Amino acid sequence: MNLNNIQPAAGAKHYKRRVGRGIGSGLGKTCGRGHKGQKSRAGGFHKVGFEGGQMPLQRRLPKRGFVSLTRNDTAQVRLSDLQNMPVETIDLLALKQAGVIHANALFAKVILCGELTRAVKLQGLMLTKGALAAVQAAGGSLAE
Repeated sequence: MNLNNIQPAAGAKHYKRRVGRGIGSGLGKTCGRGHKGQKSRAGGFHKVGFEGGQMPLQRRLPKRGFVSLTRNDTAQVRLSDLQNMPVETIDLLALKQAGVIHANALFAKVILCGELTRAVKLQGLMLTKGALAAVQAAGGSLAE
């Protein structure tokens, strides 16, 4: 195979549809829009979900559930992530600099996932009950 022989697979490339260019093109006269009606005319547009004045489906259905506006503020941190960090004192800034959590996170919560075998000091982080027990069992501590 040479670089000058590379070409797209057969049928992968198509010419752009040229409408209104005569009867021989197959898209002359009405240009594939059919006859009359809103969709045949220039500017013939209705908004998505419009049902001709009938109450739209998305408004007929009841609202359900709750979506928190602050759901993306708290990042989850695994115990295995803490194990791999090179520092002894771990806080929100250290987690962001290590790339463990995203830069926009306002809080971090340590969850029981993975193993922690070294003593670490946690500052300003939230922990689940299981994660707190694992940190203390490894000789670590939680400072507020």
